[in-house]
Amino acid sequence: MQAISRRLGHQALCPAASTASLKSIYPLYYGADHPRYGSTLAPKGVGHLVRKGTGGRSSVSGIVATVFGATGFLGRYLVQQLAKMGSQVLVPFRGSEDCHRHLKLMGDLGQIVPMKYDPRDENSIKAVMAKANVVINLIGREYDTRNYSFEEVNHGLAEQLAMIAKEHGGIMRFIQVSCLGASPSSASRMLKAKAAAEEAVLRELPEATVMKPAVMIGTEDRIMNRWAHFVKKYSFLPLIGDGSTKIQPVYVVDVAAAIVAALKDDGTSMGKVYELGGPEIFTVHELADLMFDTIREWPRYVKVPFPIAKLLATPREVLLNKVPFPLPTPNIFNLDEINALTVDTLVSENALTFHDLGIVPHKLKGYPVEFLISYRKGGPQFGSTVSERVSPDSFR
Repeated sequence: MQAISRRLGHQALCPAASTASLKSIYPLYYGADHPRYGSTLAPKGVGHLVRKGTGGRSSVSGIVATVFGATGFLGRYLVQQLAKMGSQVLVPFRGSEDCHRHLKLMGDLGQIVPMKYDPRDENSIKAVMAKANVVINLIGREYDTRNYSFEEVNHGLAEQLAMIAKEHGGIMRFIQVSCLGASPSSASRMLKAKAAAEEAVLRELPEATVMKPAVMIGTEDRIMNRWAHFVKKYSFLPLIGDGSTKIQPVYVVDVAAAIVAALKDDGTSMGKVYELGGPEIFTVHELADLMFDTIREWPRYVKVPFPIAKLLATPREVLLNKVPFPLPTPNIFNLDEINALTVDTLVSENALTFHDLGIVPHKLKGYPVEFLISYRKGGPQFGSTVSERVSPDSFR
């Protein structure tokens, strides 16, 4: 023990020797040019994936995935599906320590690794990618903020991630999650930015896979939850336009399953673009009817023509960077979403879909919208099949 103590004390007095030993143990984190981030990019590939176990959460799938945007809506479902097959998931986050804690329960001990990063700091992005062999970009935002514009979040960051992954040398798969309807000619700034991101990613990494999901439905979604909350507060729902715009909503779990299926294939999905829409086409009015039917409220609509809806949504966009305080997050009247609703958003006729990945998507009616029962005013069992179908006028 005394000999060990003397040896440790001698090493403490020789920082050069100590640093050299650390460099030999952690070559990715201690480079010659920079004390921490100098050699984060592997010069060669990571080699063949090592798989051990039966495929459960305590197995080793060989996948080490950095999932940007893992703390968001789709992220939690993707992390869960990756973790349950024995993958290690690196979770970059920029918020508080609480924003990722729900993810740590989804994998075995040490398999979910939160890592603080700054999207505007290239070195921190390299650090969270250093040990990965798969990169998945889920980052997206449907409204502008004072700190991040549509273009920076949806396009600029995706391009930067693709460039860093290209330099890395050990990234075997890169998956970019875009939006159905993304087009350079779209009236929506977000959809324009997403289309530019697809082009930039495929330019840097022609073997990347692009997923274009339709509007996603699930427990934390930003459409049916928003509608139900508005209805409980004001007893009616504004319909943008006349509610005749056609959409193809998809269950969020199916989108996560599609991404995992692309990772598990033999490379057939590399360099391809998939359009992920649900099995049913709804108008906005029909989807709102499904929401009312599930929460067991009488449908009450106020139709708001597109020009008036845009007029109501414009002040926030005009004042966003002109006032010295942050403005509220847009709810129903989001100018960019209103612009997107002016055209139908459907899967293209000859596009690659869930079918090409071996997945049968769920229909929405039933379990995928069951989370809305929490909005029933008399509890989950409130209402009956008879009272739902009888008009209140019949009791007069």
